[in-house]
Order: sequence, then structure tokens, then C-alpha cells
Amino acid sequence: MENIMRDKLKHYAKEILTFSIFMIVLMNAISLYKSSDLNKEALQNINVTLIDSKTYYFPKDKPILIHFWATWCPTCKVEAGNIQTISQNFEVLSIAVNSGDNNDLRKYMYDNGLDYKVLNDKDGFFAKEFKIAAYPTTFIYDKNKNLVFSEVGYTSTWGLWLRMLWAGY
Repeated sequence: MENIMRDKLKHYAKEILTFSIFMIVLMNAISLYKSSDLNKEALQNINVTLIDSKTYYFPKDKPILIHFWATWCPTCKVEAGNIQTISQNFEVLSIAVNSGDNNDLRKYMYDNGLDYKVLNDKDGFFAKEFKIAAYPTTFIYDKNKNLVFSEVGYTSTWGLWLRMLWAGY
């Protein structure tokens, strides 16, 4: 009886592992397809005003993660903790698209325990410039502001961490 249970557990473990690998490959393929139309140009040096009224300048000689999200996006809510963690160790600028005014965004950030840098793109100007079609979308630029990675959809903290290290942080 014990051997039968062990064999069943091994069988189920193999099935779960096979399914997990298939899903990872499928999700990466979908992300790659969705990111094919994104803006691939080098990041321009601009300054923007954040929701806390501070002026933000793109850092010199440092990689940067730019994260497009929205308060109404369920996947963005799930990924917000990952962005929070990454922002404590790396340069991150998040861009909230069509998510209300600065007060709405400040309240959202406070209510969710988030404190990373947020640019309010309430009219979708930056989303159009970057050719964003789905949320969340994340760009990672190297220290020379060349695009190294783009991702459409959820990304784990480890995935973001490794990509930032790869970008040369």
C-alpha cells in the first residue's frame, strides 16, 4: 500500500512539474509576442514631476526599471509588492496610467503600503510614447539607457532582480 501511494505521489509530482514548465514557457512566449510592438528606442533624458510634486531626473550611469501600471489592473495589484521590493535596491520609476489624479494615486499608494516613485500619466501620453497595449508592462534599461528587457504581464521579484543585475546594476 505504501509503495502505491509513493508511486502516485511521484506521478502527480511529475504531472505538476510538467504542467508548470509548460505554463512558464507559454507565459514567456505570450510576453515575448506582446512585447514585440513596444518602443525599443534608447531612453531619452527627460525630467518629470512625480505625484509627490518632486522633480525626477533619469539617473546617469545607472540602469533603470520603468514600470507601467494602473490602479484598475488586477495583475498590477498582485505585482505591486514585487515593484516595491525592487525599488528598495534599484532605480525604479513607475508610471500609473489612466488611474485618476495625484490625490487618488497618493491614497492608493498609502492604502497599499507602497512608496516607490510614481509618475501620473492620467491622459496616457507616456503610454502612447512607449506603445503600451497591456498592463503591467516593464522596461529595463542599462546604464547607457539602452533597452535590455521588456516584459508584458506579471514578473516575479526574482525575475526583476535578475534582469536588473543583468542590465549592469
